[in-house]
Amino acid sequence: MKSAAIKISLAVCGCLLLGACTQPAPPVAQKPDRDPTTAVNTIRAAGAKLESSVEVKPLRDPAVDGLLKQAHDLEAQAQPAQALDAVRKAEKIAGNAPDIIQYEAELLIETRDWKQAAASAQKSYDLGPKVGALCARNQQTLVETRAAQGDMAGAEQARQQLAACNVPAPARY
Repeated sequence: MKSAAIKISLAVCGCLLLGACTQPAPPVAQKPDRDPTTAVNTIRAAGAKLESSVEVKPLRDPAVDGLLKQAHDLEAQAQPAQALDAVRKAEKIAGNAPDIIQYEAELLIETRDWKQAAASAQKSYDLGPKVGALCARNQQTLVETRAAQGDMAGAEQARQQLAACNVPAPARY
């Protein structure tokens, strides 16, 4: 009996020692829980505070302006999904208008579709000007969406590209 108890004790000790030698699972990267409203406010502030000497403003069809006004009104009423529908109708008329695609990205953030918002912001950047307020909004959107998805390196890269959106006015003598 004593030898059986000793064998069991040794087996238990052996299991404990082997268990102590195993490596714990690597920590899972947590995605920060981003507040969509704060993210959108930060994005729009990035465009508003930019002191660039170069800005590109599109000429557009009045029907597009009407749809965008409707979208802004719906967004103000905390109805981002309905605002997104109006923006997508405007996109069908205006085609690949970078400013509308960026607005779509911002509404996608409000609906917490971070991945699609990043894709829209990147598309807007690719199609749009590489300087000015729209550029700043594109890059800030990428900062916010990448951070929300846990891609801190990507967020930092977008943050660095944000500085390139500002083109100072030439010095006049």
